Amino acid sequence: MLNQRQLQKQTQKLSPQQIKLMKMLQVPTLALESQIKQELEENPALELVGEDFQANQLSLNDSDSSSNDTQEERDREEFDEVDVSGYIDNDDDMPSYQFHDASYGNADEPRTIPRAFEKTFHEYLMEQLGMHTLTEREYLIANQLVGTIDEDGYLRRSLESIANDLYFETNMPFDLPELENKLLIIQQFDPPGVGARTLQECLLIQLKRKNPDKDFYVRLALVILQNHFEEFTRKHYDKLCRLLQITDEDLKGVIGEIIKLNPKPGNAYSPGGNSISPENYIVPDFLVSADDDQLILTLNARNAPELRVSEAYAGMLRDYKKNKKKDRHAKEAVLFIKQKIDSAKWFIDAIKQRQQTMLKTMEAILTYQHDYFLTGDSSKLRPMILKDVADITGLDISTVSRVSNSKYVQTDFGTFLLKSFFSESLSTASGEEVSTKEVKNILTEMIENENKKKPLSDDKLTEELKKHGYEIARRTVAKYREQLDIPVARLRKKL
Repeated sequence: MLNQRQLQKQTQKLSPQQIKLMKMLQVPTLALESQIKQELEENPALELVGEDFQANQLSLNDSDSSSNDTQEERDREEFDEVDVSGYIDNDDDMPSYQFHDASYGNADEPRTIPRAFEKTFHEYLMEQLGMHTLTEREYLIANQLVGTIDEDGYLRRSLESIANDLYFETNMPFDLPELENKLLIIQQFDPPGVGARTLQECLLIQLKRKNPDKDFYVRLALVILQNHFEEFTRKHYDKLCRLLQITDEDLKGVIGEIIKLNPKPGNAYSPGGNSISPENYIVPDFLVSADDDQLILTLNARNAPELRVSEAYAGMLRDYKKNKKKDRHAKEAVLFIKQKIDSAKWFIDAIKQRQQTMLKTMEAILTYQHDYFLTGDSSKLRPMILKDVADITGLDISTVSRVSNSKYVQTDFGTFLLKSFFSESLSTASGEEVSTKEVKNILTEMIENENKKKPLSDDKLTEELKKHGYEIARRTVAKYREQLDIPVARLRKKL
């Protein structure tokens, strides 16, 4: 049975603009640049200051020749309701902004970096393939194999799968020995180790190029990698010495040869000799410097150009205000212009708000960690969580989290990820609260200074930390060690 009831509910929803603002707050400086470029492409009412902006002249004067005076009067009455005074009366209030940082030069300086033409890794392999005399069928196989090699230089797919791909493309069957034969040719290419299917095969290919007949350690390394690879990777050095009846010095020589090899041969290809991908660059979002006991904070936004609302679009509204002859086409045009100007104003205000929120958050972190940023001494790093910064700034914890995410700060003693300054507290034997980051630094120092022949186990590390006054459980030590990407004691062992 259907019933009708009247309910009153209170709900809270985020507008699309608020969602977009939260996303803008989270992205780092480099990602913000792409968002600004996208907004400039999508919104013609938004422009770069100083850019030669050629606006498309939208005519508000064209009217339908078949319209009569009565229609014009109705249109004029309808247009009187479109208020554009807020868009054209206060030209000086047209929002614009500019991030300034003297460290990064003038914003008008050209940003284009000339780059020389360089071959890709796969083009380099295909160039070497072209030096071999092959039949059409052989070339099809070799070309397919080269195309399947990944950026690390490995052939990750099985030869059976590649044979199936060739059969599907050419409608001809291919035998595995054919593919094996062509793969052996590719494994002779540079860089050494390319075309390997496993790490073991990759290292063996490189060792065989070192003329093992004339080098005892290379010959011994081949035997170990071929027959005792698992024992070697697990660092069962005592077992290897017993099986092969060699001394520790011999094994040291073998390890010295193996560590010279490249486990990812594809990374060895560097066109021009000094190729660095843009992903390897870290662009700091904040710059902090110390002047006596004062900390100077600058927001680095070299990728955020100065924006403003297009003067051309504002001029169209002024022309509309002066024009007495208005029709439906003009109304549609002026409503479109108002919408784009509103969007441009909102985007500029969002950039301003992002800037203010980031500075407010970073200033709170500097206040909380003042001694640390002055000296760079990790022992002076206070325990700090998101709520501590939120209480100082008055911002929501989620907002502080978005600002801290993927942001970097450049200091006088290095560039650091902002969220690395957040840590929980840990009580010492004396009852003093210290940052877990301080404990991790001490743990790292202990492991660096340990006897590599007998590395400290997690139990031993726990005992050493307790001697320093840190009451901490063994499982917590193991967790911190894993967070620091430090392997267990057995894998840290060296001869």
